[in-house]
Amino acid sequence: MTVLSVNVNKVAVLRNSRGGSEPSVVAAAEAAIRAGAGGITVHPRPDQRHIRPGDVRDLAALVAGRVEYNLEGNPFAPPREGYPGLLALVAEARPQQATLVPDGDGQLTSDHGFDLARDAARLRPLVAELKSLGARVSLFMDAGAPDIERAADVGADRIELYTGPYAEAFAAGDASAALALCAETARRAQAVGLGVNAGHDLSQANLGAFLRGVPGVLEVSIGHALVGEALYAGLDATVKAYLQVIRTAG
Repeated sequence: MTVLSVNVNKVAVLRNSRGGSEPSVVAAAEAAIRAGAGGITVHPRPDQRHIRPGDVRDLAALVAGRVEYNLEGNPFAPPREGYPGLLALVAEARPQQATLVPDGDGQLTSDHGFDLARDAARLRPLVAELKSLGARVSLFMDAGAPDIERAADVGADRIELYTGPYAEAFAAGDASAALALCAETARRAQAVGLGVNAGHDLSQANLGAFLRGVPGVLEVSIGHALVGEALYAGLDATVKAYLQVIRTAG
C-alpha cells in the first residue's frame, strides 16, 4: 500500500507566527504516527520560515525505529547562519529518505522539478554523498519532464512527481490530461528502475483519483491540505481519513 508521509511544515508556520513552542511539531508528528501515518516529512529552508534545524533533530529522535523520516531540501543551497545545509542535516538526522528539491530562497513553495539537462552533473556527487549516509534519494520532478530517465543516471533511487498541476486541473473539473501525463511519467521512471513518490497539493478530494490513475506510487507526502483539514476534523481523524482513501484506491 502507498505510504502516507505527513508533512508537518505548516504546524511550524503556525508556531513561528506567534513565537514560543506551540503548537508543537513533535506533538503533531506523534499524533500522526499514532493515527497510522507511515512517515513524517519536513522541508527545512535556509530562511527557517517553518521547520528549523532543531525541529529536524527533535523529529529524528521521535520517529527513530517507528516510521520513515523524509528530509526535503535544496542540496545546492549553501549553509548560512542557523542553517547548516541539507547534507549536514542528513548526516546528523540520518533520515531514511532525502528528497532533493530545486527551490530558491524567494519561492513561497516548491513549484517545479529539476532540469536534469542542466543539473545532473552537480547532483551526481551530492546524491552519492547522501546515499553514503544511508539515505534513499528522491528527486523532485515535473510530470512530463523530457529527461526523467536521467534521474537514474545520477544515482537517485526514486522521483517525486510534482502534483501541483494535477491538483489545479482536478479543482478546475478536468484532470484527465494531467493524470495521464503523471501516469506516463511514472511508467517511464519505473522502466529504468526508479521508484515513484508524489506530492504537492494532494488532498482527500483528489488523492484517490490520482492513485487509481498512476501506477505503483510508493509514497505520498501531504502537508498543506492535511493540516488545513485537521483544523476542522482533528489530526487523528484526518490522517485516518487519508489512509482510508489510500486503502480504497489500492
